[in-house]
Amino acid sequence: MEHDMDLLIGFTTILVVIAAGAALAHVGVLDRRSQRTLGEIAFFVASPALMVVTISQVHLESAAANLVASSVSLAASFAAYVALARLRWRLSTGPLLIGGLSSAYVNAGNLGIAMAAYVVGDITVVVPALLVQMMVVQPIALIVLDRITGRGEGIAFALKRLFTNPLTLAAVVGVVLAVTGWRIPRVVEDPLQLMAGAAIPLMLMSYGAALRLSPPLGKAGHNGEVLLASVLKLVVMPVIAWAVAVGLGIEGRALLGVVITAALPTAQNIFLHATRYRVGEDVARETILITTLASLPIALLVAVVLG
Repeated sequence: MEHDMDLLIGFTTILVVIAAGAALAHVGVLDRRSQRTLGEIAFFVASPALMVVTISQVHLESAAANLVASSVSLAASFAAYVALARLRWRLSTGPLLIGGLSSAYVNAGNLGIAMAAYVVGDITVVVPALLVQMMVVQPIALIVLDRITGRGEGIAFALKRLFTNPLTLAAVVGVVLAVTGWRIPRVVEDPLQLMAGAAIPLMLMSYGAALRLSPPLGKAGHNGEVLLASVLKLVVMPVIAWAVAVGLGIEGRALLGVVITAALPTAQNIFLHATRYRVGEDVARETILITTLASLPIALLVAVVLG
């Protein structure tokens, strides 16, 4: 009973802050530009601080099984989209890649952190998915997009993005601290803790404003591809993550964390990549919106079933 109450309070907390962002957008306090600014402050300052102070306390040996489950579910969802979409719509490599990423690349760095904090009670559960996406999947995807479109700046550009991404850098610092057991000096840790405290509210308000400011669905002419990507992302991927995690002996809060992470919506940076390379933009945008709208009720269902 107490756990159910904690779960209810966690979801209510998330919804209230999201609603505050949506309300600010509705009355005009936040527009698209200021909504993006909130997200960028979270991305460049608050979230990296949160990553450092959190990952530095992770027990890496216990995260290995989570890493396997997250990686397998991502790869399976991606492969399923590519196979089905190629068979059904005869798509070329670019749209297939963006659609596959839309069906498998989770919003671990923004909504995932908030969800893990208030539903699972431990934000470290999203770290394995965050690392494999940022350090493996995203660089490979950018290299492929560059090769097939000629719109990027080559492998060097992809590697530069990898090593200048603030969340990636913060994650690496956190891993080094976790492996070595070094403690952050208090003169550094206290400001990091203060900035880290802003991460989740900024993410959620930016998210709420983005929902309010989003364009209507279903007018882009790619409804079949969007439906396929959304079902894979919200249903198939969490089920695969659950099956792999159970097979690896993960249970309790850790199991809930793995499945909640797999059920997260599509990451917004997939739309940024689609826009930059001018491929798959409609599918990315609409899949992000649908999975974002549906992710909270699905996460609640997962939490009730596994909690």
